[in-house]
Amino acid sequence: MYRLYKKNELNFSLVWIISYVVLFSVADSFSASLGTEKIIAAPVAIVFTLLLLVFVSKHNLKEKYGLCSFDGSLRNFLYFTPLLLIMSINLWNGVTMKLSVLETVLYILSMLCVGFIEEIIFRGFLFKALYNDNVKLAIVISSVTFGIGHIVNLLNGKDLIPTLLQVCYAIAIGFLFTIIFYKGKSLLPCIIAHSFVNSSSVFAVENSSMKFHIISSAVLCIISLSYALWILKKTKQFDEYENNDRR
Repeated sequence: MYRLYKKNELNFSLVWIISYVVLFSVADSFSASLGTEKIIAAPVAIVFTLLLLVFVSKHNLKEKYGLCSFDGSLRNFLYFTPLLLIMSINLWNGVTMKLSVLETVLYILSMLCVGFIEEIIFRGFLFKALYNDNVKLAIVISSVTFGIGHIVNLLNGKDLIPTLLQVCYAIAIGFLFTIIFYKGKSLLPCIIAHSFVNSSSVFAVENSSMKFHIISSAVLCIISLSYALWILKKTKQFDEYENNDRR
């Protein structure tokens, strides 16, 4: 994989993304056929996560891909407070225990890993592969690809409209997370938020109301886009002050 990475970072990132989508779709299908939620997907997620960690660590790429401390003004990032609102999405309609204890543990382990994996391959590998050519295009492609990737949920039996709404707010959240990484140099806040959202979904109370889906999706889009624009504005001002001080 390192040879491919050195030869073409874009192809390298696409191999990881395609492998992830295919493997996890198959793993979820096998888990369902065995009658135990995430019984196959959880081990696959753990192994996939370890492979990513080993690759990034072995080749000294932690800083490049954001596995490092945050480098920015917490005040300009509002101390990541808006992320708490996004992280609470699965608690908006109450909390319940939907699965057995074993399935709940497997689900949480799987989703914690998925949060890490998706941030590394979409925000890390893909964004950085395009970064040097065109930053704006890299941000858009990373965000849109991440959102569209959720369309695979249709293959797992999810309804069309809720899935399309999920794609929309996933693009908005993907844009926010990319901006946080771009301006703060760290993926850790994104990984923490993403992993919590994923894992807490096991306790979410399902609401079949289309009105609820539309409103919650709109709120997530507004929070994500507003916060991203705030960060861009504040960090631009900070960069201008820094440049003036150097003169």
